Amino acid sequence: MTQSVLAAQAEGALEKAVTVLRGNGVVAYPTETVYGLAVDPFSETALDRLYEVKGRPSAMPVLLVVADRGMVEMVVKEISEKARRCMEIFWPGPLSLLLPARSDLPKRVIGPEGKVCVRCSSHYIARGLSRLMGRPITSTSANLTGSPPARTAREAALQGVDLILDGTCGTAAVPSTVFDPDTGKIVREGPITEAMLYVVCHGNGLHY
Repeated sequence: MTQSVLAAQAEGALEKAVTVLRGNGVVAYPTETVYGLAVDPFSETALDRLYEVKGRPSAMPVLLVVADRGMVEMVVKEISEKARRCMEIFWPGPLSLLLPARSDLPKRVIGPEGKVCVRCSSHYIARGLSRLMGRPITSTSANLTGSPPARTAREAALQGVDLILDGTCGTAAVPSTVFDPDTGKIVREGPITEAMLYVVCHGNGLHY
């Protein structure tokens, strides 16, 4: 595909992006934190392209964005009370949760402990793409592995990206917090801090 740029708010922009995704293409899009790269996570061909674009080692799984909490069940086999509480308080928002993955998911979206990383983004474009796609999409940062994450459409224009949705990211300049609600472990701290998570989990009788 030839790389193209569309204003994210333009009429039909999200529909065109979904068409690219359904054709195993790669779409760069703004989120509440940084630019993300979307592909269909259920397609091995699409995942191959994503990993090639990022230069990402195959052992490093990618996280997923969902349109709403109901969509989580497409990729997760069970949701604990601790996880539900985090969803209620922080979703939509920059908190990615590690949850027990369904066994039929591609290996590159499942971590070494059998968990998939999922977030319901607070950015309307991220949620809109997932909603129109009818399933979760990937949301790995739009940069070469090891490089700073992209915050603009120009920075997200990596070789191999088919379509870039030109829009504004949220105010947080760092990727989302990655948290395992069942172990209490923060894998990556971002806009949602350890103190915020502690108040929610421990202030409501959800002890580890």
